[in-house]
Formats: sequence, C-alpha cells, structure tokens
Amino acid sequence: MADLFTSDNAAAPEPGASAAFNPVRPGSLGHAGSGDRPPLAVRMRPRALDELVGQGHLLGPGSPLRRLAEGADGLAGPASVILWGPPGAGKTTLAHVVSNTGGRRFVELSAVTAGVKDVRRVMEEARELRDRSETRTVLFLDEIHRFTKSQQDGLLPGVENRWVILVAATTENPSFSIISPLLSRSLLLTLRQLEDQDIEALLQRAVQDERGLNGTVRLGEEAAAALVRLATGDARRALTSLEAAAGSALSRERVNADGEVAEIPEITVTDVEQAVDKAMVRYDREGDQHYDITSALIKSIRGSDVDAALHYLARMVEAGEDPRFIARRLMIAASEEIAMADPSALQVAVAAAQAVQMIGMPEGRIVLAQATVHLAMAPKSNASYMALNAATQDVRAGLGGPVPPDLRDAHYTGAKKLGHGRGYKYAHDHPHGVVAQQYLPDDLAGREYYAPTDRGGERGMAERLARLRSMLRGGGRRR
Repeated sequence: MADLFTSDNAAAPEPGASAAFNPVRPGSLGHAGSGDRPPLAVRMRPRALDELVGQGHLLGPGSPLRRLAEGADGLAGPASVILWGPPGAGKTTLAHVVSNTGGRRFVELSAVTAGVKDVRRVMEEARELRDRSETRTVLFLDEIHRFTKSQQDGLLPGVENRWVILVAATTENPSFSIISPLLSRSLLLTLRQLEDQDIEALLQRAVQDERGLNGTVRLGEEAAAALVRLATGDARRALTSLEAAAGSALSRERVNADGEVAEIPEITVTDVEQAVDKAMVRYDREGDQHYDITSALIKSIRGSDVDAALHYLARMVEAGEDPRFIARRLMIAASEEIAMADPSALQVAVAAAQAVQMIGMPEGRIVLAQATVHLAMAPKSNASYMALNAATQDVRAGLGGPVPPDLRDAHYTGAKKLGHGRGYKYAHDHPHGVVAQQYLPDDLAGREYYAPTDRGGERGMAERLARLRSMLRGGGRRR
C-alpha cells in the first residue's frame, strides 16, 4: 500500500526516530536497493499531517480527519474512519499519522491474513488497555473488503463502544463491500489519486532529504517527468523507481584521489528505463493521454477493429495503468456497445475482471487481451443502452405515476386491505408464460423503449418482442 509523503514543511525528526540516511557508496551494504535498511518509500513516510502531500480536500482546518489526527476522537468527531481510494493514495500513511497522536497504540492487520480470532484478540486487548491506562488503540485494517460479513460483524462491538479507533482501508466501493452497520458507525472518506505535482514534489524531496538520498544524486528534468509518468499517481511506485534509478546513477560516481566525490551523478531517463525495466510510454494517467487512449480503446472495440484495440490495450498496460480500471472499462463496453447482440460478452468481461483480481499482473494482461479480442469481434448493439436513456428521460420529465395496485407488494400485514395485489395475474399460470396485463403506470401505458437491432443475438428479437407486446396489451387498459 503506497503512502502520502513529505511536503516542503517537513517537521524535524521526532525523538527516537531512525537516524538520517547517509548513503553508502555502491558495492557496499548500504547502497540503494540493499536490504539492511528500510526502502526509500518507508524512510520518507510522513510523521505528522503537516508533512503530507495530496488529499487537501480531507485535511483542511477543522476537517474530521484532521481533528481525529490531532487527538479529538471523543465527541468532537467520529472515532472510526473508512478510507476508500486507489492504491498509492496514502491510506496506510494516514493510519500511521492518526496513531502517532496522543500516545495511541497502533495495531495493523491485513484482511488477507487475519481472521475473527485476531480481531477479537485486538478488541479485548484494546478494552483492557483503555480501562487500565486510558490509552486508545488504533486498529488499521488493510483491505477490509476481503473480510466476510461475519468477520466484519466482529468489528462492531469495538467500534460501537469505541474500544478501538478503526481505520479501515479499501480499494473497493464500500457500499458493496462493507456491511451497513459498520458504515453507519464510521466516517467514509474518499481519497483521490495523487496529482503529478504531488509526485514530483515528493521525488525532489526524497532526493534532498537526509532520510532519503541526502543529495548524493541529482534528478534531471526529463528523468523526473518519466518517473512521474510511470508512477501513475502511486507514491510508493514513484519512490521505489527513484531508489532503483539512483542506484544506477551512483554506479557511475567518480571519486578523486582524496576519496571525495568529484561530481554528483545525475539520474537520467536511461537510469529510469533500466530501473523499471520497460520502455518509456507516452501516457499520462491523469491527463489528456489517459483519457485519449482510454477513449481510443473503447472506440476501437465499438468499431470492431481488434488490432487497434489490442494496440491501445498494450499502451495502457505498459504504462502501468491499473488493470482493474481497464477491466471496468471492458465491462462497461460489453453492455454499452454489445449487450444483447452477444450476451456472453458481459460474462467474458466480468470473468476477466475477476481473474485479474485473483492472479494480478503481469499475467492479468493475457486475460485482458482475451476479453478485448472477444468484445472487438462481437456483433454490436447499443439498443438496451438507448432504451434505458429513453426510459430515464421520461422519469426525469416527471412521468411515471403510482405503481398499479395489482403489482404492489401484498405480503405484509394490511396490504390486501389496501387492494395490493388484487387482480394480479400470475404469468406462469397462462399459456406461453405471458398474460394480458398492464405493468407500466397509467401515464406511460403503451410506451416502448427497447428497439432491438438485426445484428447478432438480437436478430429475430424484434419479431418476438412485437408478439410479446401484442399479447401483453391484448386485454386493454386496466380498469
């Protein structure tokens, strides 16, 4: 999980913090990329809110997150938060910053490996610690969407009674992945992808900061732009690539007869290319290239040009685009561009999204390629999409009266006295499973939205639809 990083107002090291990084020359145990010290991304992790870069919409004066991080976790603000955002937006760092306030105890669990027993143990320890020393526990639960409903239920007592300050992180829509009782007891905060200027600022700071590269290298303008482009808004990816590129640059370092550095080496685009092991791809995830290439991919699929679609897919994959974003676009295209002309297209797109989630990259690109080929070669129809637009237009125009009484729910006490369900005709009791009956509200009776094409699976559907409509309306209007 990537983090937010230091700004130009970085605070002085706290007591007990690790000593400043003083890079050791290449070939020794301390050069960039060695395993005897934390990675650059970890060393540059902020220790206070004022050191953060990005997410300004959540960190303004008096904001709930700022009050929580500053220790106001009583009546002044919600005690638990759910952080929803893309990888690399800073969810882990925000959790650490919250834990650093007021002598709080910090416990980190991952929903991938933790179970109900782990959660209960943390809750019990947090309650005992609170009662014994009034010390609050911050429980950071990463990837909470991977918890089942019963596992999420186990969090409720601790959150409800404020035994813990829950800071849960998820990359999935909380409305679908987190149970309602937990959502209602927490503050939902949406993190945004880091902007290019945020990434560039943290790169420059990491080059100069004593916790980072401590001025042992210079970062060229083109190299910085390449790192920003390849980071695609992910702070950890940016700093990891910078550290690897710095190792390449330091290997060219020249030392004079006195053992002093003759000239500080500069990180070049070549160093960056070697660090990320891929060619530079013109692709700006947050700018015109992002939208232009995504648009070109969808339009190539719509136009049935499988070769062009694969080209744009390759550019997105090579530039480090989030494969889940690509999979989401393919799922949308399956329904918007193909739909009933080939109903299996959506099945393929959904299966591809699930497969990418399970197997990850780089193998996930093979799955995305299969889905792209299927969608590009499938017969096309936007009839269902246009039908929805037409129905939506009527709804927005205020059309659509009360639901006809015989279609209303008649299962609860007193419903039948209101006439609900009276006169309803059960379709399965009639020949062909169709019976003359009005389903639309009175002011829309007879309205037709769906107009199938003559392509693919929709071929011949117009005739069937005409017969169905005739049978449904054969009984005339409801009295």
